[in-house]
Amino acid sequence: MSLLKSERISLRAPEPEDLELLFQWENNPQWWNVGGTLVPYSRYQLKEYIAEAHRDIFDIKQLRLMVDLIEEGKTIGMVDLYDFDPYHRRAGVGILIDPLSQKKGLATEALNLLITYAFSFLKLHQLYAHIPETNEASIHLFTRCSFTKTGVLKDWITSEKGYTDVIVMQRINE
Repeated sequence: MSLLKSERISLRAPEPEDLELLFQWENNPQWWNVGGTLVPYSRYQLKEYIAEAHRDIFDIKQLRLMVDLIEEGKTIGMVDLYDFDPYHRRAGVGILIDPLSQKKGLATEALNLLITYAFSFLKLHQLYAHIPETNEASIHLFTRCSFTKTGVLKDWITSEKGYTDVIVMQRINE
């Protein structure tokens, strides 16, 4: 398989046809506390984002790739590298898989493809993720993909019940 493709999924750059999916996913308030979003995105803002997606990760310090199911030709999620730091050779990782496509091993495949790309092609030294302690599915996903818990950020994000701790997970390219 290629660098951004497994038997079941492929990772690709965002296209104009992804606008409605991005609008739906980015504007779901259930996910805002994880991604740091405080207000909805307009279609115009997302069109502009897609138009700039061709820019180099070394220029804009982030990369979003859409996750496609090859057999169905359907987009089921997205993976992100963010806060890219070329000097220290590290980046944060984010992943979203549509709830209808979860619990099928697709997130693990997508994350492993992103890890391979980040370590072999971008030559990153490490990846990290900040995961709310209540998000057990994400903690298990990152653990399955050889990330280790390296810290806890106390009362890091606001939640319905007050504040929630965030687990810091890292994977070092060794």
